[in-house]
Amino acid sequence: MMAERRSGNRLAALDGLRLFAALMVVFYHYVALARPWGHSTGTIFPTAHKFAQYGWLGVEVFFLISGFVICMSVWGRTAGEFAVSRISRLFPAYWVGILLTSLVIKMWPEFTSIRGWDSVITNLTMLQSGNGTPDVDPVYWTLFVELKFYLLMSVVVICGVTYRNCLIFCGIWTAAAALAPVMGTPLLTAFAMPQYAPFFIAGIAFYLMRRYRPNAVLWAIVILQLLLAQRYIDYRMASNLGKAVSDTLPTWPARLIIIAAFVVVGAIALGVFDKIQWKWLTTAGALTYPLYLIHMNIGMTLIHHYQGRIPAPALVAAITAVMLATAWLIHRLIERPLGIWLRNVMRRGIDDVRQHVAPPRRRARIASTQPSSPAHERAPSPSRTHEPTAAGVS
Repeated sequence: MMAERRSGNRLAALDGLRLFAALMVVFYHYVALARPWGHSTGTIFPTAHKFAQYGWLGVEVFFLISGFVICMSVWGRTAGEFAVSRISRLFPAYWVGILLTSLVIKMWPEFTSIRGWDSVITNLTMLQSGNGTPDVDPVYWTLFVELKFYLLMSVVVICGVTYRNCLIFCGIWTAAAALAPVMGTPLLTAFAMPQYAPFFIAGIAFYLMRRYRPNAVLWAIVILQLLLAQRYIDYRMASNLGKAVSDTLPTWPARLIIIAAFVVVGAIALGVFDKIQWKWLTTAGALTYPLYLIHMNIGMTLIHHYQGRIPAPALVAAITAVMLATAWLIHRLIERPLGIWLRNVMRRGIDDVRQHVAPPRRRARIASTQPSSPAHERAPSPSRTHEPTAAGVS
């Protein structure tokens, strides 16, 4: 078996890339979209508008990062531990994001409105996209994509997270994503996610390079995914900007951004940025998920309300600063303490289930190995210091 290369350092550069991807999405929503301003932003931001039109690619960057960090986080974990880590990491900030967004657009329904409180309640499950319920905030569609990725990765966890199984998983998923568009099977298309699979799979391959070492097989996987990602650029541009607008724009900037994202994550995997350990990047990385959750409908409501009263560049800068500050408060006051509580409660619940479903002899062994101190529950594993998020997730 090939020797593993372990590193206890948090990948600060990955946190920086995550923040950059989040700001790309914010820039796209605030500067490129006409809806909150009431007319085309090409006249408001004649130069910035040209760049902002490609900011939606921050989501693709998130998916690439997610493939990397989720593969890193599942190593050595059981399916129950993986579920606990994801639920305790995603839901506290998500619940706050839903409630805060609902409150703002209920009080100021000038930009958008809530279709019904039953929709808000369903959104609390994060499963609304699966049953046709409208998202409280349009950006939440990416969370359902992430959930499907987690479900696919849980299969690897159940089978055993090994180098060999991860490679088999990448191969099967690549084949399924490539065949799904012509198979005409909705279930296969829904879970193969051909538009986004190349980013998740490439992220997994990059992490395997990080954990072991680069080789021809892993590079072949990455290059194949980079090529497959090009297939859906026109589709993604049309879905974000509208076909009329996307037909007038060149695709080369989008292709260049995707290539740059692959290069940067590849450099992180190879250790090029290991010397970067700036503490502020860790905080910045922690802000990206709550920022992603709250920035769109709340920010666009504020833009719609104050546009015309405050110069547009100053308004965008001020609202972005407010969103970052609010994201920091959510992270420090709610996400961290509620996440710890939820993680500990769920761990105790899973331990209880294990004791009752295990054979009698195994129950005794499980009971004898239960931690006697709550502090033991809270101690993170050295190999899991870089907890991933969803799109905003990754």
